[in-house]
Amino acid sequence: MTYFLLFYMIVYMGNAVYGTYIPVYFQSVGASPAQIGSLLSLGPLVAVLAQPLWGTIGDRSKTKNSVLALLLIGSGVSVLLFPISSAFYYMLLMVCLFTFFQTSIFAISDAITLEELDKQKRWSFGGIRLGGTFGFAIMSFAFGYLAKMNINYLFPVFAAVMLVSLLLLTRFPKISGYQSAGSKMQVWVLFKNRKLMIYLGINLVLQITLGYYYSFFPIYFRELGADNVMIGWSMVISSLSEIPFLLFANRLMERVRLTHILLISSFAAALRWICFSFTENPYWVLPAQALHGLIFIVLTVTMAMYINREVPKELKASGQTLNGLLSLGVARIIGSFFGGFASEAYGMRSVFLFNAWIALACSACIIWVTIREKKAESHINENKGVLNR
Repeated sequence: MTYFLLFYMIVYMGNAVYGTYIPVYFQSVGASPAQIGSLLSLGPLVAVLAQPLWGTIGDRSKTKNSVLALLLIGSGVSVLLFPISSAFYYMLLMVCLFTFFQTSIFAISDAITLEELDKQKRWSFGGIRLGGTFGFAIMSFAFGYLAKMNINYLFPVFAAVMLVSLLLLTRFPKISGYQSAGSKMQVWVLFKNRKLMIYLGINLVLQITLGYYYSFFPIYFRELGADNVMIGWSMVISSLSEIPFLLFANRLMERVRLTHILLISSFAAALRWICFSFTENPYWVLPAQALHGLIFIVLTVTMAMYINREVPKELKASGQTLNGLLSLGVARIIGSFFGGFASEAYGMRSVFLFNAWIALACSACIIWVTIREKKAESHINENKGVLNR
């Protein structure tokens, strides 16, 4: 499992480079906030179409490894085409091409890793995913200095990360697609799972606020007075804050209701966006970044583990890519596209405050869902008691 740990460490370095600094690159070539919002939302629109495709291919392929290899190669090659032109429509095309490959990498990686962990029973997913946290933190720190010299370094660095990830993938055991032979199971089966749909819906709403954060936080932070090195340090803090949860993720999933975990995430999100909205000093943003460890990683890991546990084995890749479609596709579209226009109309500070209200509304919905679940369980237990008598 050492290769899995190293793979997550390396592949999430790419996320630190592209996800953090591509808005800064767009701003450096003269794109407006509305154009940046469009660029960062149209890519996820492609992801909405691509995620189900890659999930189905993964479930029906001879091995999921070959699908992941194709995604890594496509991402690494397409990112090198970005610097050819800074024309808006060319960048739009490149974002769509890149996103077609890149956004499904993590879903397919999680599907492969979780299935192998089910066989091994020695490692936890939280422990493996911890590699991604360290990789993200290391690259956020290191690339901050490179970006200060030249933001265009992000493209060859990302391509190199994909190449190393591909080499590590060759050391993985082969994980077959369960529908590669025999009867086929349609992805629509997932929509019949009521609890799964409720949890995916809650995750979607919270991910919308994160979608705005990922698109506009680097720009907002720079407007407060931060430079690219400070942006890197802020990402180091946010990534290292994930460690406590990852160390205890398996125990928490066994002992704590998923709705309670989601409730903590929604409260943390509301508090974080409030802090962003009211601060005037970039240094006060840094401690607020520690709340990241109660939001993104909690939503990502708990949903991945829940899907692996609850979804039929024939649809494990499709289940993970459906979650990716919503959290990396639909949520990013709404957060980026509408967030861009809202930022121009009302300012980023006001949009962060609005996101706080969205997170609080989500908290209220989670409380309502929790009460309903407890009532349903109580009703079932009463009926069992009557039958036993």
